[in-house]
Amino acid sequence: MKTKDKNTLFWVAAGVGALAALRTAVRSLTAYDFSGKTVLITGGSRGLGLVLARQLATEGAKLVLCARDATELENARLELAGKGAEVLVQQCDVTDRQQVNDMITNVQNEFSPIDVLINNAGIISVGPVAEMTEHEFEEAMNVHFWGPLYMTLAVLPSMKARGGGRILNIASIGGVVSVPHLVPYSASKFALVGLSEGLRAELKKYNITVTTATPGLMQTGSPGHAIVKGHHKEEYTLFKLMDSSPLTSEPAEKSARKMLNALRHGDAGVTTTAFATVGELLHRLSPELTTDVLALVNAALPGEGGIGKNRVSGHESETPLSDSWLTERTKKAAMRNNE
Repeated sequence: MKTKDKNTLFWVAAGVGALAALRTAVRSLTAYDFSGKTVLITGGSRGLGLVLARQLATEGAKLVLCARDATELENARLELAGKGAEVLVQQCDVTDRQQVNDMITNVQNEFSPIDVLINNAGIISVGPVAEMTEHEFEEAMNVHFWGPLYMTLAVLPSMKARGGGRILNIASIGGVVSVPHLVPYSASKFALVGLSEGLRAELKKYNITVTTATPGLMQTGSPGHAIVKGHHKEEYTLFKLMDSSPLTSEPAEKSARKMLNALRHGDAGVTTTAFATVGELLHRLSPELTTDVLALVNAALPGEGGIGKNRVSGHESETPLSDSWLTERTKKAAMRNNE
């Protein structure tokens, strides 16, 4: 290579490096500081919500956790308060607009105005679409679309009045690429992605930043709470194995850090786990090829039948394989995360 060409490459590389360093410096200077901020997390009593709460507590955030189960909420409160966090728990069903409005009013009057809202509450139904009923679709939409919408509409007046705020909507890679045997879940997460991206565009003028997270499978310990239909034992075993495998999932703590970093820097979106990132890229390049591949995956999944349209929990669907050493990561996560 000629000396002139070498010099050109050197200066190009130096310029790229300088721009990267400048970008990092600017992001660091403009990063949102969670210390002293009041952060409300829906579904915050266990799983990913609790993991996020722990990480925010280490940064000095004031926490408000809401969920439906009073015992789980109290367990989470005791853990976090025991580590010095300032935490308030609120029993609330996010699918009930009146409960949401009452909770937000109570928190803002009796505790603190809400600076950050994290819409995390979720539900999942596993099985062939032929075994799903309208109920599973309505249930998923209520939790993943209407719940975040009710929460957002309830906190917006205060955020606007105070000149800013942050919202993190935790959707799923299933809201970008629809996954076989998770159709109600995926359809509702698609709706949440659309809501979240539209809100980001409209709320920017109020200095309210909306970030959309589309994580892949995370080891939160939550599969036991899944609703399973059809050949439920086979469905659940496959689901739990994928949830626990390092090839298809990652620790919830790792995903949570990525999501909070995206939120602090005001990023539009963040996808976590390598498996989900590859799936998202493939879908962008060729939606047709992606669905063809997923059709092959679907052909290998359990068919219709079994318990049919009846519903059981993951806990009721355990098999020797789903409870084996192959799912040790999920079992340990369940113990850690109040699941």
